[in-house]
Order: sequence, then C-alpha cells, then structure tokens
Amino acid sequence: MKKVFLLTAIAGIFAFSNVNAQKKDPAMNGPKLGIGAEFAFPVGNFGDFQNFGYGGSLNYQHPVAPNLNLTGSAGYINFQSKDLPFVGKVNSGFIPVKAGARYFLAENFYVNGELGASFATGSNNSGTAFVYSPGIGVEFPVSDKASVDLGGRYEGWSNNGTASFFGIRAAFNFGL
Repeated sequence: MKKVFLLTAIAGIFAFSNVNAQKKDPAMNGPKLGIGAEFAFPVGNFGDFQNFGYGGSLNYQHPVAPNLNLTGSAGYINFQSKDLPFVGKVNSGFIPVKAGARYFLAENFYVNGELGASFATGSNNSGTAFVYSPGIGVEFPVSDKASVDLGGRYEGWSNNGTASFFGIRAAFNFGL
C-alpha cells in the first residue's frame, strides 16, 4: 500500500510539473533587457572601511534552453567610506562588467552566477579586479513582455586581496 501511495504521489508531481511547464508566463520567455537599482552592503575587511554602496545596472538575458538564460551585465556602484583617520570620508566608484547564466528552478525563481571584471574610477584608482557573483532571485511578470526582478547576491572582487559585499538589485525587465 505504501508503494502504491508513493508511486501515485510521484506521478502526480510529474503531471503537475508538466501542466505548469505549459502555462509559463510570456514575460519569462525570450530575450530581455533589465534596468535596475543596486545596493551593496560590504562585509569582511572591505566592510571595515566602507559603509554602503549604491548604483545602477543594465542586464541582458538571452534564453538558450527551456529554463536557462545567458546573461551579460554592466553598471556603476559608488561606495561611501567610513570616517577614516587623516583622510575623512572618501567615495570610490566602480564599473563591474560580468557575464554568466541564470537558471530558473521554478517558474519565477532563479539562481545565477556571473564572472567578470570591475574597473575602478576616480583618483583612488585601484585598477581592475576579477569578479565572481553567485545569487538568487525572483521575477514577477507585470505584463506580456515585462517583469519586476528582485535579486540578492554575494559578490567578491579579487585584486591583491578581496573586497566583498552582499548586493540587492531591484530591476524592471523589458522583453525584446
């Protein structure tokens, strides 16, 4: 009896997942461009001298498989430092450029990973850093070709040491 119940439950899960796959939201299909606001909360050694970061970004997604999109993103993040001895407060700007993949675990929920480079701007130029960024998020469809994208990530920048932060991105995606 337990085996029959287990087999029925498994069959029901597969049947339900096939029905959901056929009802996929139009906003989740096709290439899309997202424009978003970025918020960064430094951790580790980076958090010892930086308070908070904010900026904006563009993100392009191109589907390559049923639940898999390739991504490319670029943006600008400005970090405000804590009050440093002999220096005061210093703003540091960075331009991260990344490429990666986004995999939808369920209809609207995704995991993603990106690799790239971060370019420092301004007089405190600290060069270019290697970027790695795993994250999770959710897209809420708001029309046939648009969605609101909320995501969180851990991002690390390696250049003679590591600067890392937890980031939050709120964006609006346009279907192309």
